[in-house]
Amino acid sequence: MQVTLENIGRRFNREWIFREINYTFNSKGSYAILGPNGSGKSTLLQVLNGSLVPSAGAISYTKDGNAIEPENVFNYLSLAAPYLELIEEFTLNEMVDFHFRFKTFKPGIDKKALNDILNLKGSENKMIRYFSSGMKQRLKLALAFCADTPMLMLDEPTSNLDTQGIDWYLNLVEKFSANRLTIICSNQEHEYSFCQERLSISDYKS
Repeated sequence: MQVTLENIGRRFNREWIFREINYTFNSKGSYAILGPNGSGKSTLLQVLNGSLVPSAGAISYTKDGNAIEPENVFNYLSLAAPYLELIEEFTLNEMVDFHFRFKTFKPGIDKKALNDILNLKGSENKMIRYFSSGMKQRLKLALAFCADTPMLMLDEPTSNLDTQGIDWYLNLVEKFSANRLTIICSNQEHEYSFCQERLSISDYKS
């Protein structure tokens, strides 16, 4: 999976958040999008995943040399982000079942294995509205990592996680980020220290 940006810019009203990004995210690479809070990292990630249209420039997607239309790119990616809501009226089991109506499990993973990874024993039939913020974040991450997609996008992945949760996240990275394009928005080094490439949003301010 490859994502190519040509002179990409995004603005809100008259203010440019970033401009003239020329960059290629290559298949199976790991990339960190860096910058302070409010700098536009999440906005760029939303442009990359097709949920925001760029104000300038062009974005293209290819997989195995074949072009993918931007409106279809959601089929090829998994996303975990603070602004991505879980369905709080669902139980944990119902949320997993619902998610994997649209995605397929990675090879070797099924619902039981995912529940084992979550390690939230006794919560399988608990409504998500009663989960702690850390439990919700674990669920978002597990759903993203365990889906069989060629592209993985994470925004502030360890928000609401304690030290044990951060170690759990890094273990998921080791097991499930290989051989897929991984893009992480962060300003916490422990979240992206494994990334091979770094893109600073500050380099693209007007």
